[in-house]
Amino acid sequence: MIQRIQSVYLFLSSLAIYALFLFPVVNIFSALGAKKIMVTGVYEVINNQLAQTEPFTLLTIATVILGLIPLVLIFFFKNRKKQATLVYLNVVLVIGYSFWLAQTIKGASGKVLEISDYSIGAGLTSVSVLFLILAAKGILRDEKLVKSADRLR
Repeated sequence: MIQRIQSVYLFLSSLAIYALFLFPVVNIFSALGAKKIMVTGVYEVINNQLAQTEPFTLLTIATVILGLIPLVLIFFFKNRKKQATLVYLNVVLVIGYSFWLAQTIKGASGKVLEISDYSIGAGLTSVSVLFLILAAKGILRDEKLVKSADRLR
């Protein structure tokens, strides 16, 4: 049953993770210039052009894999217990990914006097966790519905 509400929530969770490629996580303004930190790397304005100065290859690969997991979980609709377990595991992975992202940003920002501005990307992992929890609630609600229908037979 791909048309269930939890499939929509899983799709939106994946969309929130992939939106990290579009939106910067942190914008930094310092005396040395402006930086934009995204999941793909650190971008600085050099000669009035935005150039990548430090790539985050592992973080980029992890983001792609983390966004792919909810899309794959949509097709586990026949085994709801396994789907619910994997959704909870994905919540833990997204929380760990958020911590890794925060530590990477902390290391890349440097120690100079600066003004940081958290962008939309800073909250997207929280939005993804919210959609995953809503998907898990939908899966458990379906499981209860199937069990009650089995009891009636």
